[in-house]
Amino acid sequence: MQADEAEFALQLGEAGLQLQLLGPHAPGPVRVDFVEGGAAHRRQFGGGSGQMIAKAVGLKPHVFPHVLDLTAGLGRDAFVLASLGCRVQLWERSPVVYRLLADGLARARRGAEQSGDGDLMEILGRMSLQLGDGASYLASLAEGDPVRPDVIYLDPMFPERQKSADVKKEMRAFHTLVGADADADDLLAPALAKARYRVVVKRPRKAPDLAGRAPGHRIEGKRSRFDVYALHKLPERLNDE
Repeated sequence: MQADEAEFALQLGEAGLQLQLLGPHAPGPVRVDFVEGGAAHRRQFGGGSGQMIAKAVGLKPHVFPHVLDLTAGLGRDAFVLASLGCRVQLWERSPVVYRLLADGLARARRGAEQSGDGDLMEILGRMSLQLGDGASYLASLAEGDPVRPDVIYLDPMFPERQKSADVKKEMRAFHTLVGADADADDLLAPALAKARYRVVVKRPRKAPDLAGRAPGHRIEGKRSRFDVYALHKLPERLNDE
């Protein structure tokens, strides 16, 4: 692709690494920020363990599932789960999105160290990021593998219209960069085979079931829902360190 035909650019400045769509009427840049803005607000005022995602993964007193997030995206849901005490392993197959995430995590760690924010350092310490294909990683896990996750979390891209300007901006950037996750259906079966306790799929509220398979139950909000595929009952205590 010639430079004058590029659809987006990666820019590095004082605010960090950012993805910028090019062309007339392009929205503002997209970057990962775990310190300010929405992430910080949700951390402080998001509702704690009463949030839908917390209920979906089964988080409760003395139960902190280890979560494998196979579609990390901007890492927002992973950060919420880590802030609530879960250890979260993030996988992202897009090299560009991975770099945005890695930059956001690095800046957050530097900021936490400089400000002496021990709580934020603990949250970030529960997050690990890998570049690669989630399906290939699942295939590498043996049934009795001790590193098998308690919960596998999937939030594939879905081409739904959104009202929020911020979401619209990010969806435009992501669809331009990676397109929709056309192979998302292929993740459900291996995820069900490798998760210890459950698989959770985040979907737009009116979207069809992933792979056409109905979940055991749903947790629904105004714009999105969490489909929960329970495999085994969570124990009364789990990773309660």
